[in-house]
Amino acid sequence: MSDFFDNFSMTIDGAAATGTETIAVINPATETVVGLAPDCSREQLDAAVSAARRAFPGWRATPIEERRAAVAKLGDILKEHAEDFARLFTLEQGRPIDGARMEIDYAAWWASAVAKMDIPVTINEDTDQRRSETRHVPIGVVAGIVPWNFPVNLAMWKIAPALLTGNTLVLKPSPFTPLTMLKLAELAREHLPPGVFNVVSGGDRLGPWLTAHPGIDKISFTGSTETGKRVMETASAGLKRVTLELGGNDAAIVLPDVDVDAVADKLFFSAFYNSGQICIATKRMYIHEDIYDRLAAALAERASGARVGDGLEQGSMFGPIQNRQQYERVKDLIADAKANDLTLLAGGDIPEGKGYFIPLTIVDNPPENSRVVQEEAFGPVLPLLRFSDVEEAIERANACEYGLGGSVWSADPEAAVKVAERLETGTVWINESFYVMPWTPFAGHKLSGLGVENGNEGLLEFTIPQTISMVKAAA
Repeated sequence: MSDFFDNFSMTIDGAAATGTETIAVINPATETVVGLAPDCSREQLDAAVSAARRAFPGWRATPIEERRAAVAKLGDILKEHAEDFARLFTLEQGRPIDGARMEIDYAAWWASAVAKMDIPVTINEDTDQRRSETRHVPIGVVAGIVPWNFPVNLAMWKIAPALLTGNTLVLKPSPFTPLTMLKLAELAREHLPPGVFNVVSGGDRLGPWLTAHPGIDKISFTGSTETGKRVMETASAGLKRVTLELGGNDAAIVLPDVDVDAVADKLFFSAFYNSGQICIATKRMYIHEDIYDRLAAALAERASGARVGDGLEQGSMFGPIQNRQQYERVKDLIADAKANDLTLLAGGDIPEGKGYFIPLTIVDNPPENSRVVQEEAFGPVLPLLRFSDVEEAIERANACEYGLGGSVWSADPEAAVKVAERLETGTVWINESFYVMPWTPFAGHKLSGLGVENGNEGLLEFTIPQTISMVKAAA
């Protein structure tokens, strides 16, 4: 459509909603405004929640095959406008265009995959005297809160299961990356009943309004641990159900039997894809001393040769940090490493000029208590840590308040599994990273989250068990 890249509006009760105030969406590569998103007022939020409440009984009663078709249609919309969505994505998020296309395609496929999932019914007892079965019924109105690092994929993690299970939804994208979701909802208006899928955009005030709203029954939040704590605290007043996917400081353990040449690219990708702005990126890499120097050199070579630039420029391999606040945090982490005389094998020099660009930075065997090890960078900064004994590596990897993901790398899969089983994280990959599928439960341990996303367990997070017990014959 001709105005795909402008005229952004919220979707409330199946109709466009603008506002008297707007928020400027900044291209992180150029620091220019790429669009103006409505800044939702409290009255507009009330209207969105009220619309979702009105729509809930009808949507809950809609046959599941029709709900499947509606969820799949959202994927079709992404596919039909894939190139426009990808360009808009790069303009607001910063990732190079090929990576943007990948996210749009993946989110479209994700919608179609979730649409095929089944909501189970469990037969607890079936005798001549009694039948007892447990169904899973929708909760009501769901608030979905989405971060800026994967603004389409992580939105679909909430949209698809919430709608499939019969809930209605009020979705709030990040104020840094609202445009793709505003546009998806706009294009979906003619395909979904009014009030089923509402999307509101706004600044810092909107999130607390939404999580505290008495009309919300469940909150599905992806973001930082500190914000997640506040979401949980707010939700407690009304006993809202919550799913929290929070921060991580994921460790990779590289055993001495790996083929360095074979794993170097995979390990590099695990740390730096999306410029390290992934909750499950490798953020601490423990490398056995027998291969440390060779693997460190291979990773440093790749980092030094990587082109960081505007995602719309041909040849850019890595984009900018998505927003200035995060850019300043990553810069501060690098400055701290330099101030403490840590050795940088690559990167570290922040370019001058427009754009939130950080070179891929590798730190050589810093102390375990250094900030670059203990803090989640959420940017292209990777500490390499030497170890001599696998027991020591496991202990160091687990000595962390987070427990989202981790990985083990070895030529011996059985040995790798034994290590993986002892890591205190929700997901452990062996000789790979980032493999997350609609049918795979994804959960955080420790401060990395509460509840489950994806898989049957994640689908059921959007439902409440209801057991029906029936006497068949008189006692």
